[in-house]
Amino acid sequence: MLVIAFYIAITVEAMTAALAAGRRNMDWFGVCLIACVTALGGGTMRDILLDHYPLVWVQNPYVLLLVCGAALATIPLARLVDRLKWPFLLLDALGLVVFTVIGCNIGIEAGVHPIIVIVAGMVTGTAGGVLRDVLCNDIPLIFQGELYATVSLITGVIYYFGLVGGLPGDLVVLIAIAVGFTLRVMALVLKWEMPKFVFDREMRK
Repeated sequence: MLVIAFYIAITVEAMTAALAAGRRNMDWFGVCLIACVTALGGGTMRDILLDHYPLVWVQNPYVLLLVCGAALATIPLARLVDRLKWPFLLLDALGLVVFTVIGCNIGIEAGVHPIIVIVAGMVTGTAGGVLRDVLCNDIPLIFQGELYATVSLITGVIYYFGLVGGLPGDLVVLIAIAVGFTLRVMALVLKWEMPKFVFDREMRK
């Protein structure tokens, strides 16, 4: 289930990244690069931090072909993809929690501290989007109040402590994904946001 969800998630991430690149008038190479960074950047950063090799896309180069193919396919379908906002938001939410669970698994396999296990999950789920926004010269979405990293954090906590509590692995996966996905969708629908810190020098006068 996680493997299927992983491939769906990286395909969706590649397509949404292609749109972001298109809004910046990038060439086709730029579209593919932004797609790869978005879809695979979180896992790559996690593996580098945890000294976990080989990297996913090095071990399975066909992942690169899938990501680039999805990105290039988005170019002629850009207007249609842009209209399908909610289906892609829902799939993105699913990708967030799936990436988080996969990242936590890698952390557990690496034998790191529980805090680092959860951080590994969060990095896997969110770092690709941060890299995309930075390369597109935008303020990263997760720094603008979106309940994105928070949802990833909660998903990781539920998953890790569910396993520690002795619950069956498949059940823990389902619970973590269901809770994380529901929270993300509710945040989108109800427009929940993190409190923002606003500092303006004019406020002191």
